[in-house]
Amino acid sequence: MNTIQKKIWMLAGVVIVMMFAIWLMLTFYNQKMQDQYNDILQRYLQMHEVSDASQQTVTNLNGYLTEPTERTANRLERSQDRLLDAQAAMLGLRNAENEFTLTNYSNMIESFNETVERSVAFSGQADNEAALTEFTEANRISIYISEMTLSIFNSELKTYERFYRDIIRQSEDLDTMGILLLSLTSILLLLFTYLFSLSITKPVHQLTKAANELAKGRFDQPIRVDSNDEISFLAKTFDHMRVNINKLILEIQQKAQVESELQESKLLLQQSQMRHLQSQINPHFLFNTLNTLSKKAYLDGAEETSDLLVSVAGLLRYNLKRMDHTVTVQEEAYVLKQYMEIQKARFSDRLNFHIELDESALLYQMPSLTLQPLIENAVIHGIEPKEEDGRIWFRIKDVEGNVFIEIEDNGKGMDETRKKALLEGGINPQEGHSTGIGFANVVKRLQLFYGREDVVTIESAPGKGTKIILKLPKVMEVENYV
Repeated sequence: MNTIQKKIWMLAGVVIVMMFAIWLMLTFYNQKMQDQYNDILQRYLQMHEVSDASQQTVTNLNGYLTEPTERTANRLERSQDRLLDAQAAMLGLRNAENEFTLTNYSNMIESFNETVERSVAFSGQADNEAALTEFTEANRISIYISEMTLSIFNSELKTYERFYRDIIRQSEDLDTMGILLLSLTSILLLLFTYLFSLSITKPVHQLTKAANELAKGRFDQPIRVDSNDEISFLAKTFDHMRVNINKLILEIQQKAQVESELQESKLLLQQSQMRHLQSQINPHFLFNTLNTLSKKAYLDGAEETSDLLVSVAGLLRYNLKRMDHTVTVQEEAYVLKQYMEIQKARFSDRLNFHIELDESALLYQMPSLTLQPLIENAVIHGIEPKEEDGRIWFRIKDVEGNVFIEIEDNGKGMDETRKKALLEGGINPQEGHSTGIGFANVVKRLQLFYGREDVVTIESAPGKGTKIILKLPKVMEVENYV
């Protein structure tokens, strides 16, 4: 895979190579021209060195003749050595055009040195007149050397005039070439930069376009990116994610449809169950009959029987209400008292009922026919098996944000397996119940109504009785919840 980092390094390498090549070319031509300039300048400097050295020798010779000391002698000797060195350097400047001139020039320098030596020798012999004559000759030769140096300068200028013009032309050509190279390099760099940026921005643009399509909810269009770097890998991963999201959306839609159908089926089933429960008895006939019997018993003096019939009628009337309506906690507690009056008449001294009500918790709403099935369960499974001292406690408490309702009996209790079966509907209500509503049905209705799972708790153990605890949130003014 050709990575983006590799592309960047390639671009940087191309730029470096091009700049290095331009630098080498310009450096080569510049050095060539500089060498030519240095060569010419060196020729002029060497010629000037001969003229200057000869004049300095004459000056030092005059000093020696005036004051012949070791110091002036050493100074004269150094100037002579300098002249000889300049002469040797001049011989390296020979060519076909100036060979004759430089030969004469060299011979003149040698004559000058010989004249200086003779003047020094005569001075040492105390022949001042001869020494002065030789000094005059040396001075004359020095003037000839200077004049010949100027002549050689002129000759060199004529000889290298064409060369100077070539250098000037080369310098102009070098400037032109520099401009052309700079323009060509700039164009190539712009071209490489455009191609490089296009290799990155085009895949990014394609990926952005695909992301916009996904944002619009179009998960059925495949994502393709023309690249062979990390962006291509990102696009493949993005496309794989698109496929997974599309599958997940389809699964969610299918599950939502199934769940909606299941919920609708549950509602239909609940309505069917309620209709079935309400149709089990003829409400008008039975309710009117019980009222008639109650009044007859009261007129005959059987007040207990009359009260019992009133409780049965009230219980029947309450049970025939629509189960999709809510009632207050107080109404449920009142019906539960009526139910227990009937059960006390049935069990006599075998059943003791204890009730504790917190008045502040009685006005909150709850589903109807909730407490009676629970107390029925306590009576049938907790009290009926006992021969004596059956006890049921009913408590309503207002605790912070919840209403706690407890129904406790001192019956035989149950193990964990039976508790689980009771919560899951594995234990069906026995025939003869006044409601016929199972424990699990009550739990589901409460969970549906309050929208939470932790509304019912069972505390029980074999031989230690059973306590059912309802933890109900405080709800006000709810009319219908099915």
